[in-house]
Amino acid sequence: QKMPPSLPATINIREPRWDQSTFQGRAKHFFMLTDPRNLLLSGATLEEARQVVEDYRAGKVHPGLTEDQLWRAKYIYDSAFHPDTGEKMILVGRMSAQVPMNMTITGCMLTFYRTTPAVVFWQWVNQSCNAIVNYTNRSGDAPITTSQLGTAYVSATTGAVVTALGLKSLTKHLPAIISRFVPFAAVAAANCINIPLMRQRELKLGIPVTDENGNRLGESTAAAQKAIFQVVVSRIGMAVPAMAIPPVIMNMLEKRAFLKRYPYLNAPLQVGLVGLCLVFATPLCCALFPQKSSMPVSSLEPEVQDQIRKKDPWLQTVYFNKGL
Repeated sequence: QKMPPSLPATINIREPRWDQSTFQGRAKHFFMLTDPRNLLLSGATLEEARQVVEDYRAGKVHPGLTEDQLWRAKYIYDSAFHPDTGEKMILVGRMSAQVPMNMTITGCMLTFYRTTPAVVFWQWVNQSCNAIVNYTNRSGDAPITTSQLGTAYVSATTGAVVTALGLKSLTKHLPAIISRFVPFAAVAAANCINIPLMRQRELKLGIPVTDENGNRLGESTAAAQKAIFQVVVSRIGMAVPAMAIPPVIMNMLEKRAFLKRYPYLNAPLQVGLVGLCLVFATPLCCALFPQKSSMPVSSLEPEVQDQIRKKDPWLQTVYFNKGL
């Protein structure tokens, strides 16, 4: 039996499989990256994918490896290992965990919004999860201290709880449907606090910027600001369908006899609706901006511009990993 021809070692698996200059290409990429089924893969499967990817990058092609198998290994690797450090990411913090984690937490936030203890508890759970996700998906390879982690976590949790309780008190005399949107406002406010604080080291010291071929040129705080802004917009965008559509549907359902007769179905229905929204909202909102983001050299800090000009006077654009 003839062996299949050996795969050439020229496929660029440092980049996604699909064209990242288009929204459609980025959406396909993130549908693969956020696939919850990746969470069920064993440690041995992850290790095997890592070996295939690292060997291929080093120019060693495994016998009989097909292009589809290579790309499958690349996406398994990307779903579990940090793009800058190469470390295996915390399970809860992986993008493949976003749909199951967020559908459970968001569903409960939208279900148990009527009492103060429930609001406080679920906002705390949500921000604890967010803190892990933001740390796990930070840009760059610089470490973050325990005090920085603690400050970000406490600030975001406090911000979310205060926003939720403040809005809850303001909506007491408004229609019930308005009260249902309090968790979304709290989550949006907390994202604006949590992400910049969790990534404050990047804002102070900058993130790595590279040329088109991935050659490191320096660290830029201007790139960090752009990266964090894009991530905040994406995260709020992810929350919009999951926290805006289910409340409207549940408000209509609760007026019908079915839910009055079976009130215990409220939470499972809410979680299911949120999950349905997140399956699409998570990859589509991740795809709003390219993962390998770019900016003109002229928009960087003057000292970084000078540093780059010494290395390549004609370079116009730099690239950076925006994080997730």
